[in-house]
Amino acid sequence: MSHDHHFKDPRQTWDARYGGDDFLFGKAPNVYLAAQRHLLAAAQSALAVADGEGRNSVWLAEQQLQVDAFDISPVALAKAARLARQRDVRVALQLADCDEWEWHSQAYDVVVAIFVQFAGPAMRRRLFAGMVSTLKPGGYLIVQGYTPKQLDYNTGGPGVLEHLYTADMMRAAFGALDIIELREYETVLGEGAQHAGPSALLGMVARKPGP
Repeated sequence: MSHDHHFKDPRQTWDARYGGDDFLFGKAPNVYLAAQRHLLAAAQSALAVADGEGRNSVWLAEQQLQVDAFDISPVALAKAARLARQRDVRVALQLADCDEWEWHSQAYDVVVAIFVQFAGPAMRRRLFAGMVSTLKPGGYLIVQGYTPKQLDYNTGGPGVLEHLYTADMMRAAFGALDIIELREYETVLGEGAQHAGPSALLGMVARKPGP
C-alpha cells in the first residue's frame, strides 16, 4: 500500500493519499474478509488493524461485533467516522501506528489485517507478534495481502518486494496459531481505485489454540 520507508513522515504521506473525497479502497469490505462471515458472531470483539477509511471495521460493526480500529492517518479516521455514521454503526477509532497501538493481551475474538503492507520486515515482525498476542484463545486472525507476483501486475500494493507476503512467511510468522486456510491465488479485484484489476493475493485464516 505504500513506500513509507522512503518517507520521513508516513502520517503526512497517508493524509495526502486519503485527502480526496473518494474512498481510496471503496466503502465495501474486502472480499476475502466478507467471505469469512461464517466465522463471526454478534457481540464478539474485533480489531481492524490499520483500517484506513473504515470499510472493514464498519462492515464488522454491521455484523454486530464490538469493533476497535486504528490508523496512522487522522484524515482517514475522519472519513471512517463519517462512514460509520452513515451506516448507523459504532466503531471505536483511534489514531495510532502499529507501534503506538497498545496490543493488549488476549483482548479480541477476531483480528483483521487487510493489505497492511506498508511495514518492512522489522515492523512486520512486531506487528504480527502483536496480532497474535492480542487474540483471545479460540480467536480468529484474518489476513489478506499481496504476493510477490503482484509486482508483475502493478494494480495495487506497495511495489516493494520485502513488504509482500508468501505462504511460507505466514507459516513461519504464525506458527503458534492453527492455520485453517492459507492460499495464494489470483483474481480480479475491484476495491476502489487503488486495488483494481488482476491481482496476486494471499488469504489466511488462523485460529489461536484454546477453547
